[in-house]
Amino acid sequence: MDKRQATAGDPPELGWSSLDWQAPWLQPYQALGLQIRQLDRQGLAVPDLLNRLGDCGRCFVPQSALPPGEAYEGFIARSGCVPTREHMHDGLNGLVWQRFARTKARLNVLQAQAIDEAGGVGARRGPLRDALTLFDENGAVLLAPDALWQALRLRQWQRLFVELRPLWQQAQLIVVGHALLEKLITPRKPITAHVFCPPRPLRIVDNIDAVIAASLDAVHLAGKPFTPLPVMGIPGWSQENQHFSFYDDPDVFRSARRPQIS
Repeated sequence: MDKRQATAGDPPELGWSSLDWQAPWLQPYQALGLQIRQLDRQGLAVPDLLNRLGDCGRCFVPQSALPPGEAYEGFIARSGCVPTREHMHDGLNGLVWQRFARTKARLNVLQAQAIDEAGGVGARRGPLRDALTLFDENGAVLLAPDALWQALRLRQWQRLFVELRPLWQQAQLIVVGHALLEKLITPRKPITAHVFCPPRPLRIVDNIDAVIAASLDAVHLAGKPFTPLPVMGIPGWSQENQHFSFYDDPDVFRSARRPQIS
């Protein structure tokens, strides 16, 4: 994630037509999806298409704009430009920038500061940069009643998805990890999000981007405050989970680890 130099092994372009904008995980991005459908007909390069979606405080540029040897996050912080390759992974990264600009900017600031403090990228990221990368790639934010949160933290899957199922009408999972969005192009039961556990509960509000950004504290993140959530278990995210036997799969819905007795 750090240097982002193009290689022959870069993933192939899938095309925006691969996205089902009615899918629940794309709900926060549906308005942008309508714009993308129109712009995609013009055959624009990915950076140009993303720039046409509006001003998110960053400019999307071709991957070649990233100087050799410069850290990807440091370049964004220095230049205000996001190097973007011609495939869906980077396109979805740009989509998240357009919808959650404050959150992405906060992540970038923390990444760039951590790199500066370490004197460069280095061989190891360290706990803070590991957490920032995890959130940026595979993270999600859960806005939910306390009972759902408690069941999720304890990995009480039957309680979370069956007993408390009506409470999901008061909940929302926001996918902010662009690699997670990319996985969801082809939904599969094992796909698991790393759900951010904020210092204080977050609620459904209009300015949720600003609220998420304000919750991203470096000290808190360094503790890797995430809990796994198999997203296809969320009511409405898969027709198969209407049959509660869906959750009787220990390879996906894993129990919490028991503390070792010394």
